[in-house]
Amino acid sequence: MKTLKQLGIFTIISLFILSCSSVQVKTDYDTQTDFTQYKTFAFYKKGIDKSKISDLDKRRILRAIEKELLAKGMTKSNNPDMLVSIFAKSKQKIDVYTNPWYPSYYGMYWQNNVSKYTEGTLFIDLIDKNGKKLIWQGVGRGALSTSNKVEKKEERINEFVAEILNRFPPGNEKK
Repeated sequence: MKTLKQLGIFTIISLFILSCSSVQVKTDYDTQTDFTQYKTFAFYKKGIDKSKISDLDKRRILRAIEKELLAKGMTKSNNPDMLVSIFAKSKQKIDVYTNPWYPSYYGMYWQNNVSKYTEGTLFIDLIDKNGKKLIWQGVGRGALSTSNKVEKKEERINEFVAEILNRFPPGNEKK
């Protein structure tokens, strides 16, 4: 019985940790766009300035985007083919779940658990510089880091950006 109880607790904790660490990603893009024509990029300051997040987080996100695009063979340029903009938002979430605590002679005992966390959503927009039209958008949603350590926050931002840009260009997703 003790082993069953420990296994149950371990399973619940593991599922909770895994659900918090994942980033859910959705993308949309213009199917008429030839993405092979885009070799250079720059950040769209006007769009980025509208995002209501701290300047520190903006810089973290932009550094992570730059790193991912450079790894894809793109070049940062003063005369780019493509502009990159971001938007971010967050909201408080509460999850309530019931799980079996341990079996006894009289039946199964149940425990209610409540978890509170902040869910963040990051939009990465890629814009054709000449046509000034949105050609690709990636949206990542997941729990934000609750750690007070800057390194953990940067790690979570890097994870968000990597997961989103993993789907760019369309059809080139890493499995």
